[in-house]
Amino acid sequence: MNPVTDARFSLVDDATAVRESLAVLMPGLTFVSTHQSVEDFLRSRPVADVVVLDLHLVNLRQPNASQGVAAIRDAVDAGYRVCVYTQEERRFVLAACLAAGATGVVSKSSTLSETAAAFLAVSRGELVAPPTVTGLIEVLVRRGRLTVLNRRQQEVLAGRARGLTYAELSRSLYLSESTLRGYWRDLSVVVSQHLQESSPGDIEHALGLGPGDLLDHWPAPSAGRTDADARPPTLPERLG
Repeated sequence: MNPVTDARFSLVDDATAVRESLAVLMPGLTFVSTHQSVEDFLRSRPVADVVVLDLHLVNLRQPNASQGVAAIRDAVDAGYRVCVYTQEERRFVLAACLAAGATGVVSKSSTLSETAAAFLAVSRGELVAPPTVTGLIEVLVRRGRLTVLNRRQQEVLAGRARGLTYAELSRSLYLSESTLRGYWRDLSVVVSQHLQESSPGDIEHALGLGPGDLLDHWPAPSAGRTDADARPPTLPERLG
């Protein structure tokens, strides 16, 4: 099976227009289901490689819907790989999405081609984050909070934080794009684990924020989560 063309996506968004149009606008991707809430999604348990999840799902029709980092955790704990698709732009909120277990964060202001490419990257297990969040991660490296990255990984991180493409990085670092993607995949594992193991106080101290600034957004560790649980899942455990 080709992981690019055969990847299956499920969409969770409270906006009817988004649910009914995204698959039409992205005919190269296979959307197997759409849902207005995480609760409906989890009741249906579709066979999907990635759940594309809006952050803000509460509205007059579903005032008690799960949303934000709680919704991400619910989907990840159910065995799904999550790509957040949102209009949210605050970098600490988006970083909290990765800390909650999301593999990717994609802006709804991105072009359709950029969005489709990002969804596919998430389906392959690649960390997808906007430059603002990648820049935040770079700050953690500079301030000594992430010390296990090698020189090449730090160069790739710095380039991605500045919005450089793999092609542009390839020309400046004299490395192939496939090699650079390999560095990014390895870096992604380290970054994801660090964020998922960090407390709000750790991040606030490293970034010079005030105590409590992240409490409303940063996810608390899930009870009973193990290191194996923290790794991005490849497919839901749908046959168990």
